[in-house]
Amino acid sequence: MSQWLALVIAMIAVCAVVLSVVVLRTRRITEDDDPSETPDVIEYMVMMIGVVYAIVLGLAIAGVWEGRSGAQADVLAEAQALHEVSARVQVYPADVRDRIRADVTAYAEFVSDKEWPYMKKHGELSPKGTALLDTIRKDVAQYDPKSDLGAQAYQPLVDEVAAVDQARASRGQSAGATMPGMVWFGLITGALVTVGLIFTLQIRRSPKELLLAGLFSALIAFLLFLIWDMDAPFGGGLSVSADAIKDLVLRR
Repeated sequence: MSQWLALVIAMIAVCAVVLSVVVLRTRRITEDDDPSETPDVIEYMVMMIGVVYAIVLGLAIAGVWEGRSGAQADVLAEAQALHEVSARVQVYPADVRDRIRADVTAYAEFVSDKEWPYMKKHGELSPKGTALLDTIRKDVAQYDPKSDLGAQAYQPLVDEVAAVDQARASRGQSAGATMPGMVWFGLITGALVTVGLIFTLQIRRSPKELLLAGLFSALIAFLLFLIWDMDAPFGGGLSVSADAIKDLVLRR
């Protein structure tokens, strides 16, 4: 059984139980019952639905913001590791040092100029970027240091390349949308229900009421747009940039 089918069955079952209880209870009401003595539950239900939906919206915004912050941290870690690779090869011979630094520059230029648009379009890392990183790893790992200073720098260099690979893998996991479709279904359905409940309060055409209703609806739409925009850390208007890689690798 799929999750969507289970969700539909659960929602129908809950609604059926609640409606059945209400109908059965209504049939048991006696003629001397006075509805005026019972508090009106409409406003209470509207308030509670609004509170619950506000909590759901807050959790969704916190989730996508945390995902964006994690993606930014991964980019910074990748840039820092690339910078360390370029700096630590200083003790290597000139030909080896220049080759590794050229590999790092080629990788950083491709990632910042080509792979960022690729991630936005396809939601994943590009094969060419992976190949360029493999070139860096190959040149670093296959060199056999002849001096003691070079031997001491070898293992830290290998570790930094591994850190680049790890940060790149984490960046790839954040390249696409992170919000599941079922969550979006709940957010949109909740928005429709919350805005629709405005009409249960017998809203009239006074300027104040119309203004408040319009502002409330616009706020819900803005929050949903904010969640959608930050859902893909590398694809929206508030997307993570490649400035860290440019600043730490290409501009030094």
